[in-house]
Amino acid sequence: MNGRNGMNRRNGKRAGTKRPNLAETYAQLSRKRQELFRPVLENPRGYVLLSVRELARKLKVDAATAVRIILRMGFGSYKEFQHYLHELSVSQATSLDTMQTSRTKGSSLAAHIREAVDRDVMNVQRFRNALDAERIGSVAKRLHQARRIIVLGGDLAANLAGFLHYHLILLGLPSSAATTSGEAAHLTRTAAKGDLVIALSFRRGLRQTVEGLQRAKANGAYCVGIADTLISPIARFADECFVVSVETPGYGASYAAPMSLLNGLVTACGFFDRRRNLTLLKQAADEQRHGFRWYRD
Repeated sequence: MNGRNGMNRRNGKRAGTKRPNLAETYAQLSRKRQELFRPVLENPRGYVLLSVRELARKLKVDAATAVRIILRMGFGSYKEFQHYLHELSVSQATSLDTMQTSRTKGSSLAAHIREAVDRDVMNVQRFRNALDAERIGSVAKRLHQARRIIVLGGDLAANLAGFLHYHLILLGLPSSAATTSGEAAHLTRTAAKGDLVIALSFRRGLRQTVEGLQRAKANGAYCVGIADTLISPIARFADECFVVSVETPGYGASYAAPMSLLNGLVTACGFFDRRRNLTLLKQAADEQRHGFRWYRD
């Protein structure tokens, strides 16, 4: 597995990479050194591309001192610290930031449209290159065995939560969708062992989704996260996390790759207990052919 879509069993971390608990290591620095690196952590986009000498020059210290502080924060090298800054800049990106990443500034609308579609294709390809089909299949198995399923996703991610929830109930699985803060609070408060929670949130992580995930995990539910960066609180608190890119040159977020992941999961759910699910879908097919919901001339 490669790229930012690398996906491992626990907390979205890459194999062989032990990420420091920055909150703890940063607190152990002297106040002077904390203030020195505060601008870097608060505005990672302005520092992520700098060499260690350029960073030191900007911070008005020598390169050796900058490296010592970085190592003291728990990073194995300056390159590892740069990677962390990249992840941090992704998690903190705003609509303004993403639109300013466009490489076709001043070009025609057609060029911007092609760039956006090309980015979608690239995001899906990165997901495909890192695909762990067996791992997705194991989540489908857990979904069929769960006492109750809670799908958490608010704001724009509510659309993804609704998509997954709809397909789960089509198979008769005990799914509930929580897309508001109240629903997230009430459903996760009663979560327990035997329940499965899927939490979808990107960038910094929506508060209602992250706190709902934390509550459910504390109550013993098995928690699966879907996020776009390894340092997302979703990745940090879930039992396992799938990391997919939502990068776009526009002002929103691209859900092409998350939708590909959900399509894979929905397909796995359909084929996991094929005989059972075909029986249910035969019943649904009659309604889909002749039901009152459908328009007729």
